[in-house]
Amino acid sequence: MKYKQLGKTGLLVSELCFGTMTFGGKGFWSAIGQQPQEAADKLVGRVLEAGVNFIDTADVYSEGESEKMLGKALGNRRKDVVLATKVFGRMGPGPNQTGLSRGHIMQAVEDSLNRLGTDYIDLYQIHGFDAITPMEETLRALDDLVHAGKVRYIGCSNLAAWQLMKSLWLSDKYNLYRFESLQAYYTVAGRDLERDIVPVLQDQNLGLLVWSPLAGGLLSGKFDREGTGPAGARRVDFDFPPIEKERAFNTVDVMRDIARDKNVSVARIALAWLLHQQVVTSVIIGAKTPEQLADNLAASDTKLSNADLDSLQTVSELPAEYPGWMLKTQSTNRFPESPQDD
Repeated sequence: MKYKQLGKTGLLVSELCFGTMTFGGKGFWSAIGQQPQEAADKLVGRVLEAGVNFIDTADVYSEGESEKMLGKALGNRRKDVVLATKVFGRMGPGPNQTGLSRGHIMQAVEDSLNRLGTDYIDLYQIHGFDAITPMEETLRALDDLVHAGKVRYIGCSNLAAWQLMKSLWLSDKYNLYRFESLQAYYTVAGRDLERDIVPVLQDQNLGLLVWSPLAGGLLSGKFDREGTGPAGARRVDFDFPPIEKERAFNTVDVMRDIARDKNVSVARIALAWLLHQQVVTSVIIGAKTPEQLADNLAASDTKLSNADLDSLQTVSELPAEYPGWMLKTQSTNRFPESPQDD
């Protein structure tokens, strides 16, 4: 297992992160996974044995059950893990039991700590953008949690480029702890992130944590162009995240050829592509079975040749959009040509 620096911090996280969204299966989340505690215990044990030191969850997953189950599964191994969770989603019927207000954040962090059975969270992430809470209020509350020792680092998820850049400006202006990572959707067949967000991450030295690296299972190679897939697969009952299907299936066709040559699964190629992207810090993998988990973990050892990467670049490349094509055009020939010898 390889490890990477998280943003500008000195914290090292494994390039594969284990996601626990499938734990519990309560309410809305039952379509994603319904793993009981015994299965959760085994999966957590397996990822730790494989060298994964990074585990991600959220308070909303199965209405808090995912955090509870993860805390139990870790037990006294908590100190060996970089533990990440999130705040934002609705956790009760009250008007203030959602969002990123100081009130909700302060209550939510205590609830998460209690469910996880720990006294600190390594990476506390906002789960989205709150349109009614001033960003200064959110950042100040998170900064206070770091100073209180309840949170060690902060991150964000699902922000637009301008929102991310604004947050960094506010943190700098008011001398607050800044977001060190963005958790976002990114796949070989869903590369929208590259237009505006990736340049921000690179310029500001932020980590990228990838969620749904198989596009909800669509890039597993188990679905056909009509959308038919194996019974019980997530995409059958929960067609998310949105994706441009034609480009996705064209990409799967190329990945299938590469996978056949290497005698590995299509899913492993999709994960390996992400691990070959310099901007990616860690890829969040989940699994319903030990077999799925073993295959996902093996992506860390799957090497793609330059020819493989070129083929995937060609089939999955985003169509040109303004101002991207103009910026690219204007960035060429910035150095004068060397004077010709007489």
